[in-house]
Amino acid sequence: MPADVIDYQIIGDDLQGVIITLDPGEAVVAEAGAFMYMQDGIRMATTLDQTGQGGSLFSKLLQGGKRLLSGDSFFVTLFGNEGNGRRDVAFASPFPGKILPIDLPQWKGRIICQKDSFLCGARGINVTIAFTKRFGAGIFGGEGFILQRIEGDGLAFLHASGTVHTVDLAAGEILRVDTGCLVAMQDTVDYDIEMVPGIKTALFGGEGLFFAKLVGPGRVLLQTMPFSRLADRIIAAAPRAGGHRREEGGLLGGIGGLIAGDN
Repeated sequence: MPADVIDYQIIGDDLQGVIITLDPGEAVVAEAGAFMYMQDGIRMATTLDQTGQGGSLFSKLLQGGKRLLSGDSFFVTLFGNEGNGRRDVAFASPFPGKILPIDLPQWKGRIICQKDSFLCGARGINVTIAFTKRFGAGIFGGEGFILQRIEGDGLAFLHASGTVHTVDLAAGEILRVDTGCLVAMQDTVDYDIEMVPGIKTALFGGEGLFFAKLVGPGRVLLQTMPFSRLADRIIAAAPRAGGHRREEGGLLGGIGGLIAGDN
């Protein structure tokens, strides 16, 4: 079953949403919690079958289990237009960043992405797990051993944190990336993990012990601000018990806390 052909509009700048316009009979699948609003005539249903192609209960349960392993909810929510005219349904990104429309035929029908990046997509696409090619990449890659594979011939929408940068790798070209900055890539890109060279650089460089090594050919999507990094900064700046704000500035900040009586 080919994917539905849908129209869309992305709204906002850093806190974006996507408005999808459905013709009568068309539908879109979305992650639980992404819903923003829908017009009269749109019907919402929760299902195990994201493709709309049916199948046995066991196959649907297996598909749901795979989705759960990849960081998504067990069920998907299906929004279908049961009215007589075109109707809108909208979804919002869960954190500051960008919503990326991915036309799967332009990615040769398949894209590999980080495990929680799928937002919504046309009915007929398929989101499953994609094991990394090497065990080391799964253990130390920062995104877990399991990535997402999105397949089909329709539109899918991913969300990324910060600004998105696209890099096209030639055959054999190497790109080393902070593991948290990797959003998605073509499945022709070879993905592995390398340890940061030099013990001093690894321990005191502030960039972690590992980075991702990507080898072309293929297209890579990167994000400037991984949400985990943003969350760490928020936690570091948040008040601690007793109402005192954690000081910035390393050693001087600690001295300032001692002077202020912050124990």
